[in-house]
Amino acid sequence: MVERVVATDKAVELIHFLKDKHQADIVFHQSGGCCEGSKPMCFLADEFRLGQVDKLLGYVAGDVPFYMHESLYNYSKHTQHILDVVDSFGSGFSIEALEGKSFLIRARVFTDEEYAEVKKLLDEEEKVK
Repeated sequence: MVERVVATDKAVELIHFLKDKHQADIVFHQSGGCCEGSKPMCFLADEFRLGQVDKLLGYVAGDVPFYMHESLYNYSKHTQHILDVVDSFGSGFSIEALEGKSFLIRARVFTDEEYAEVKKLLDEEEKVK
């Protein structure tokens, strides 16, 4: 099965650290807006509210949901989203900021075969709506 979102080992390590530190579930969201909205944001799950147009791309680090605003997803649905982490200035609302880290997305274009599989999933999701 083709995954629409995956995480690097460094990202998974930071995810586990954040879950342990906060003793809480976390969630990722990428809005596609300007500035901070162009990067994935990590929030405590009970402090984040999903919008009606947020799409679940999948789960990273086993059980952490990753959502993306529908307009950004429609623009980038031909790519696999790879969650990674870099050292940064630690600014913004994302909870990893206090650790001097920043999550980011790298992308890989799906092969024709992979996208055909993803397209089937998209068609099934549309039928459910």
